[in-house]
Amino acid sequence: MKPVWIIDDDRSIRWVFEKALSREDIAFKLFSSAPEALASLEHSSPQVVVSDIRMPGGSGLELLETIKEQYPNLPVIIMTAYSDLESAVASFQGGAFEYLPKPFDVDHAIDLIRRAMNESLSQDDVADAPDAVPEILGQAPAMQEVFRAIGRLAQSQATVLINGESGTGKELVARALHRHSQRAGRPFIAINTASIPKELLESELFGHERGAFTGALSMRRGRFEQAEGGTLFLDEIGDMPPDLQTRLLRVLSDGHFYRVGGHQPIRADVRVITATHQDLEQRVSEGLFREDLFHRLNVIRLRLPPLRERREDIPLLARHFAQASARELGIEPKRLTEDAIKYLASRDWPGNVRQLENVCHWINVMAPGVTVDVKGLPPELQAETNESGDDDWVSALDREIERRLQRGETPILNELGRQFESTLITRALSHTGGRRIEASHLLGMGRNTLTRKIQELHLEEAAKDK
Repeated sequence: MKPVWIIDDDRSIRWVFEKALSREDIAFKLFSSAPEALASLEHSSPQVVVSDIRMPGGSGLELLETIKEQYPNLPVIIMTAYSDLESAVASFQGGAFEYLPKPFDVDHAIDLIRRAMNESLSQDDVADAPDAVPEILGQAPAMQEVFRAIGRLAQSQATVLINGESGTGKELVARALHRHSQRAGRPFIAINTASIPKELLESELFGHERGAFTGALSMRRGRFEQAEGGTLFLDEIGDMPPDLQTRLLRVLSDGHFYRVGGHQPIRADVRVITATHQDLEQRVSEGLFREDLFHRLNVIRLRLPPLRERREDIPLLARHFAQASARELGIEPKRLTEDAIKYLASRDWPGNVRQLENVCHWINVMAPGVTVDVKGLPPELQAETNESGDDDWVSALDREIERRLQRGETPILNELGRQFESTLITRALSHTGGRRIEASHLLGMGRNTLTRKIQELHLEEAAKDK
């Protein structure tokens, strides 16, 4: 791992960091000025930068600007003895990871550096090819199967039926199928059949002739004609009215259609891809969907997994959506802490990927500060936990253990045990206002044991008697 750079003209500050980082076994490098650090940046790079804001020979803000030009994902912590609004705003606008006012608590500073290191490592995982972001993100086995299917279908003209819950990215898959097909140079036309009134849908699909109905003042080409030579994507096909199901079946069968009010057959050279969140077999058995049309559409079926079945993709997706939203807003993306990422990964996401994308946009707009913890997430998302029952934390723990086992992480018990004890003790002390005797009674342990664990887990701040 690359070292943490400490840049401060104050020798005593450098000494404090030297002792603290050595104690924590964190590699570091000390600089007394911004020019000295910039000279070193020409032949080496850090994992995290901690810089004073006011120094002779160049300010921390100037250093921040230069670093961000070369390493936009490198976390930079700005510290200063001059705590004022302008400095804080300038730091955050310049892309600082966090703002650390002096004098600071050493343990707090080390904790902040560790969070920045975790952020830097996670950014390294996704920043190897920033200009080659794939159309669809996913490392979960279920998504890899979808990618393989898209690859196998690249040279095929087969009709594809995409099954998936709302928000799973069915249109993205349809677009990928088109983009990797021989029709890629021709139009991709998408239409949601459930969002268009029944009386307008026929004209929308097939077009109409002038005078075909009241208001038809001129001829209009429908979506089939617009997609000529390319791909027509029909979303929510399960909601298509029965009479239009018949017309669609006819087009798929003989390759021709008629505009509304027209008498001349029009040839349709179109690949049809459909999608639905419904069980079409069930719709067929209920008489709501034509069986012969179902078999026409169900040549190749792709199932998109809901987000709750691919939780390992949530960190990757969350960071991607946060960065994409920030680019759209013209701001620096907010940074989610590891606890916030784990919390997001524990949710069931009924709205799937679309809901996660909306949450990431909310975070960039509404969350205070640059670094966002669990408390900075949307209130309604946190409310889901409050309403989800007493067993929710057990389920989340089970999922976290499974995730770590799959990664081959060790030692799981030591790390999770420390986090569990730390959370229990912190909450108990918060509940008692820092009174250790009362907290130890609630936790069922002796005061001496509690004091020892407070020291071991570095919880002195939470344990201050009030």
